[in-house]
Amino acid sequence: MTSTTSQQELFRFLEDRFACAQACTECARACALRASLADPDGTEEQEKVRRKGILCAEVCDATCRALSEQNGLDEAGMRIQVEWCRTVCLECAHVFDVVPGAEESARACRDCVRACTEFLTVLN
Repeated sequence: MTSTTSQQELFRFLEDRFACAQACTECARACALRASLADPDGTEEQEKVRRKGILCAEVCDATCRALSEQNGLDEAGMRIQVEWCRTVCLECAHVFDVVPGAEESARACRDCVRACTEFLTVLN
């Protein structure tokens, strides 16, 4: 039988894992949308925004899948994936900060960074 404390830890782990996966999904959607709005024949800065948005969407999508599926990913592997996601999302938020009209995308990236950070605390 599991103690109340370990049950509470398990619930928190699952809640934070789900919140992180949800934030990854939202961030992926926002980044893909932002990337599609960038003119592929535009300036170097627009190309940077497009590339970063696509990368962020792909990393968030992979992280969401890793968190949502029972794919045998151990805690160390999960930590690496979530830390990678957090890093890419933070970089993407900084890129979006300088793009007029990209505030929502930058916010989605920061929400994902926050969710990843919170989830990483329960992995300790």
